Amino acid sequence: MNRMIISLALATNLAVGVISPVSAQNTRTSTSPVVPGQEQATTANNSEEQNARDWGLRLEEWTRYREVMRGPLGIFSPNLDPLTALGIEARSDEERRRYAELQVQVEARRVEKTLAYQRAYDAAWQRLHPGMQRVNLPGANQTSSATGVPGDANRLAVFIKDGCAPCGQLVQQLQTSGAEFDLYMVGSRQDDARIRDWAKRARIDPARVRSSSITLNHDAGRWLSLGLQGDLPAVVRQIGGEWQRQ
Repeated sequence: MNRMIISLALATNLAVGVISPVSAQNTRTSTSPVVPGQEQATTANNSEEQNARDWGLRLEEWTRYREVMRGPLGIFSPNLDPLTALGIEARSDEERRRYAELQVQVEARRVEKTLAYQRAYDAAWQRLHPGMQRVNLPGANQTSSATGVPGDANRLAVFIKDGCAPCGQLVQQLQTSGAEFDLYMVGSRQDDARIRDWAKRARIDPARVRSSSITLNHDAGRWLSLGLQGDLPAVVRQIGGEWQRQ
């Protein structure tokens, strides 16, 4: 009787412990780990598609941009944006026109957002620091913080950028001539120190800033909003209600 009970117990234990080959295969299949290379490839593809959408491009156009930037253009201009790069390397007039139109749309949206933020920044400054100057040169007490595009038809607006030797030379010529002008630094990133340093290197007279015959301003998208052509520096004046290069 005891031997029968022991035999039954052993048989039960063996039955429970046995897994059929089919079941084992199913178990291995259901718990197979994700191959890291496949996961990385999927993430990379999603990132490429997102980059293409951000610029209004198709995935194949983004791929062509990457290929173009691996060539001579990428060496000469490593930081070129996709639309400019594809426009320069366009294979037909139709392609060139498409990228030009896309870039105009992108720039227009960027300028709109930049100016909207500038207005919010100006309002916040007036609210938090109503008596404080925006940009100060050593020895100067008066500066301009104009909003929108330049608004005084009797004054020149001078657009410059950092790292531009002709910009400093032009400003020196204007200052020597006694001209009154509003200076706008393109790409200042709202950094007051950047404008101060540039003004000191360009030897702008603090007394002229103090008297407001020369003012120092962040561009904040104004240059693009004027829609004028050509490189910087640029001297513009309002003539007949339109801003024109001088």
